[in-house]
Amino acid sequence: MNIGEIARRAGVSRSTVSYALSGKRPVAPGTRRRIQDVITELGYRPNATARALKEGRTRTIGLVIPPAGNRLTHMQLDFVASVVDAAARADLDVLLSPSGGDHDRSFERLVSESRVDGVILMEIRLEDPRVGRLREAGLPFVGIGHTTRDHRMSWIDVDYAGLVQHCVRHLADLGHRRVALVTRSPDLISAGYGPAHRAREGFEAAVAERGLDGVEVPCGDDARSGQERVEALLRSHPDVTAITTINEAALPGVQRALADAGLTVPYDFSITGVAARTWAEDFRPPLTAADVPAVEMGEKAVSLLVERIAAPQTPPRHILLAPPISLRSSTAAVPTGGPPRSNRAAVRR
Repeated sequence: MNIGEIARRAGVSRSTVSYALSGKRPVAPGTRRRIQDVITELGYRPNATARALKEGRTRTIGLVIPPAGNRLTHMQLDFVASVVDAAARADLDVLLSPSGGDHDRSFERLVSESRVDGVILMEIRLEDPRVGRLREAGLPFVGIGHTTRDHRMSWIDVDYAGLVQHCVRHLADLGHRRVALVTRSPDLISAGYGPAHRAREGFEAAVAERGLDGVEVPCGDDARSGQERVEALLRSHPDVTAITTINEAALPGVQRALADAGLTVPYDFSITGVAARTWAEDFRPPLTAADVPAVEMGEKAVSLLVERIAAPQTPPRHILLAPPISLRSSTAAVPTGGPPRSNRAAVRR
């Protein structure tokens, strides 16, 4: 049985049946009911299409991801995989839509053409026009991350400020007085990428609290950038003895830069940060880090979105996760004979 047979029996065109099934264009209620009656009679995909038609929904959610040309990090891939798995358990399909750069039209089609019942938005900026566009369209959505004025949207996020602050405190407790934050790319920072700005806040707070010298190092999301930026850091700040980072994709390059400089982790140099467990456990030695619960975040994002779709008027929910720091093998006491203690508390950029 196919769409043509449904159209013939319902006395409508094939395109009308297609629009009724997909939700891409509005269909008159009477016509929709007639098509539904034929679908019910014929038993045409009753577990998905017929139910979607009855509910007036597509049973598809959109997942807005970074531009397709960018290589996704392990953390981002974990988000995607967990959203897809959780959606499947809820009998929902997932439509991936890149956003940013040349992909703004893809996002606009997702919003304006009734392709999905709701949207999960990744990589949110402090000021994010996509949030306003979704709100304007009346499309239910949930953020993995949040804007500055977040009270009107549902979101789930990691407490980057608090976790980076704890990482720096850990280094200070080990006697490190000069530390660096390896953060995300200059482009992301200037665009208002939330995790980078919140990590900076936590870093600055901890440096001031413990009377440390700190330097922020913007870094691209790849191993080569990690190597180049840490090589430059060691040349310009040879007294730095520890790094904390939120840039997991740069970690292999960070590792190479330290090895090329003859520094052994953790005996000569300590590293900690916020990263997906895969990156932390693959680092050598294994990275002391707050393991981002990407799978849990994806699952909760789907759950929140299903709630928003079912009851759009319910108050928004906010979930802020603060996973504990897993003590592994990449941090140790500052090397004996290291740089003298400093009471300065300046963060240089």
